[in-house]
Amino acid sequence: MAEEDSNPPGTLKVRNISKAFPNVQALADVSLDIRPGEILAFMGENGAGKSTLLKIINGDYRQDIGTISIDDKVLSFSNPKQAHEVGIRVIYQEPEIVPGTAVPENIWIGELPKRYGVIDRRQLNEKAQRRLEEYGFENVLPIGLMGEELSSAQRQLVEIMRALKKDVRVLALDEPTSSLTDEEVDRLFSLVRRLRDDGVAIIYVSHRINEIKRLCDRIAILRDGRLISVKPAPEMTEAEIVSLMVGRDLSDVFQRHPAGSDREVLRVEELYSNWHNGVSFHINAGEVVGFSGLIGAGRSELAKVIFGEMPKKSGRIILDGEELTINRPDQAIAKGIGFAPEDRKREGLILMRSVLENASMAILRQLSRFHIVSRTQEREIVGKFVEKLNVRTPSLDQEVGKLSGGNQQKVVLSRWLAAKPKILILDEPTRGIDVGAKAEIYGLIDELANEGLGIMFISSEMPEILGLADRVYVMQNGRITGELSSADATEEAILELAMVDDLSPVQSKVAAQS
Repeated sequence: MAEEDSNPPGTLKVRNISKAFPNVQALADVSLDIRPGEILAFMGENGAGKSTLLKIINGDYRQDIGTISIDDKVLSFSNPKQAHEVGIRVIYQEPEIVPGTAVPENIWIGELPKRYGVIDRRQLNEKAQRRLEEYGFENVLPIGLMGEELSSAQRQLVEIMRALKKDVRVLALDEPTSSLTDEEVDRLFSLVRRLRDDGVAIIYVSHRINEIKRLCDRIAILRDGRLISVKPAPEMTEAEIVSLMVGRDLSDVFQRHPAGSDREVLRVEELYSNWHNGVSFHINAGEVVGFSGLIGAGRSELAKVIFGEMPKKSGRIILDGEELTINRPDQAIAKGIGFAPEDRKREGLILMRSVLENASMAILRQLSRFHIVSRTQEREIVGKFVEKLNVRTPSLDQEVGKLSGGNQQKVVLSRWLAAKPKILILDEPTRGIDVGAKAEIYGLIDELANEGLGIMFISSEMPEILGLADRVYVMQNGRITGELSSADATEEAILELAMVDDLSPVQSKVAAQS
């Protein structure tokens, strides 16, 4: 599918690009125009070819067939540096930040100003400060911060400032908002729009359809390595975007069949911690209980306190009628609590290890006799759940870091299904995965609940909460501000409870109590 050739000067033209890897045709005959002064969205399921196309544009990969050109000059890149020299920069989902060095060094890495052979820190700091002030980020990104101290949003800004050191003609952002707060997203969008208005061609990759509709001028949809559609964003409905991405109708994406019982599996009473002030709730067998709230409400921290990753000061955690003392995750696992954390890559998986090793982590003690693990049993059990969850992997020995985000999440879930928990805590289980994989995860959550598992479901996606939860607890500043039945849960009702006035920060309350 090719676009018409009436484009402004400086347009990056991708023509008939194909790229194959062993057993996979990653891209097939893709032709696309990326115009200056425009924000073009790349959308598609994981494996659709978005990342491969970005890496070809950035010089990380070389195409097998096809050309890339600007102003009719054909470009050939052997490495990213050559792409940078003609003004093309790609900022990937996980920015490369050097720990132990401050913001200015991270921005000007490889180009540090020197005087008499020594880094001129005064000049370096002045350059960094000027650049940050130019874009209005001097308060957001203090130059004294070290690499390891930077938040996800600040790491993204360092990468963007690094890219803007020289004249940029094409800037690509790969899932830039996956770990940002709403305020940080607004700030990033303002910068992206400013760059567009300055004539930069912007490629924006995201699974978040609402973001794409809000920010982008056109949408290019890829599926199975092919370009399926390129249309102006205002002309496309969410249903049309999803249908083109997955090639099938997902109108019934939420198929919750409530089957909760009166048997209580988890009760938390008056829980106090450094993050919480008297939190109480319960979950019954077969229930999906949603936890909603704004960023910083304390939902993820609540999950970690229950799982033993963070300490509690007081309160009771009761599982199946037994009051638990949990100080470490292994104690929680032994009692029947499973936890799939929000940041699966950093907290939920060992990316360099295999699918088998990651999925069997929670059951190694069960599989051991005299400290020797039965590898036959391990493969048999893990294989069963990998098949049940439809994990797309060449083998159980595949390095888990090479799987798509959706399949990585399924590996995490396989681990807990193998462990047969009584309660499963899911923290943002669909973050960063495509709509097709999301639908599979939703179906799995429904199936697990119907089998009697109690599920604590934390999500910032309102449609997920409304579509899956049997009941909803709303949190703000480390406390629960309300409980809603599925019948009463609306976006307006949840937001009203999430924004209750006159709640001081939990830290001051807990401190006053101590």
